[in-house]
Amino acid sequence: MGKMLKIKMVKSVITRPEKQRKIIRGLGLKKLNSTVTLVDTPEIRGMINKVIHLVSVEESKE
Repeated sequence: MGKMLKIKMVKSVITRPEKQRKIIRGLGLKKLNSTVTLVDTPEIRGMINKVIHLVSVEESKE
């Protein structure tokens, strides 16, 4: 399957632009401290780079 990324939302999207809110929602994050595991693809990396100040990312091999 390849590399997986554990993405955790560590800051709130309150007062953030709508574009960043949509990216967070697109990653599958809904609430503060929620975590999702996604496949490491260029598309996901691009989304993470846009909201890196709101999330923490950890690589894992699963």
